[in-house]
Amino acid sequence: MDAVQDLWRAFKEEGSKEARERLILYYAPLVKYVAGRVAASLARNVDPEDLTSYGVVGLIDAIEKFEPGRGVKFETYAVPRIKGAILDGMRSLDWAPRSLRARARELERAMVELEGRLQRLPTDEELASHMGLSVEELRQLYQDLTRASVVTLDEPVGLGQGEGLSLLDTLKDQRLSDVTAGMEAREVRDLVFRVLDELPERDKLVIALYYFEGLTLAEIGRVLGVTESRVSQIHSRAILQLRARLRPELES
Repeated sequence: MDAVQDLWRAFKEEGSKEARERLILYYAPLVKYVAGRVAASLARNVDPEDLTSYGVVGLIDAIEKFEPGRGVKFETYAVPRIKGAILDGMRSLDWAPRSLRARARELERAMVELEGRLQRLPTDEELASHMGLSVEELRQLYQDLTRASVVTLDEPVGLGQGEGLSLLDTLKDQRLSDVTAGMEAREVRDLVFRVLDELPERDKLVIALYYFEGLTLAEIGRVLGVTESRVSQIHSRAILQLRARLRPELES
């Protein structure tokens, strides 16, 4: 570990290109790990190796921006950036059909409309009826959205000075405690926590286990005693509800 710390010092204090390359090599297994987790959550049979090139971009960006003196483990700092880079790469290839993205927006609008009318979060039965779907069709849509990575906390949001951060960044990124991070980013973090707290308990648990404990959908299913497909449905519902609640605040 001392050798790794020496590499960080050489890179950050002296700008050593050799130290930078050795850090990339040292942390390369982290990219394979994250790529494997992303691949495991996709509906298609994806070879994690196909995703690693995107992840390496995120790793390099994390190495460039990481500040060792901040008291945060590099792995904690890097994983969401690696995952975000992989998802960005998938989106650049139009991984998910445009029709599926359009359905996600339609579903989000329906959630907003129903919550405004009911003054509470709508149930799946109410949402399905509003959209002219059966409950089974709605839950299949939830599952498709998660599997295609259309709904995720890694989606970027515009936060003024913090533009480019994702909702997950606002929850996990220690930089937001810095007085230079900007009031808007901290306000969004507080808003995200408040809205998360209003979600049903099972939805909150799925979000916590998936994004903060690093469990796969299948592993969460075993914890909750439900199928992986059901966890996928709960995940999408929670993210869509979160985005529906946050969008008016973020755009105001």
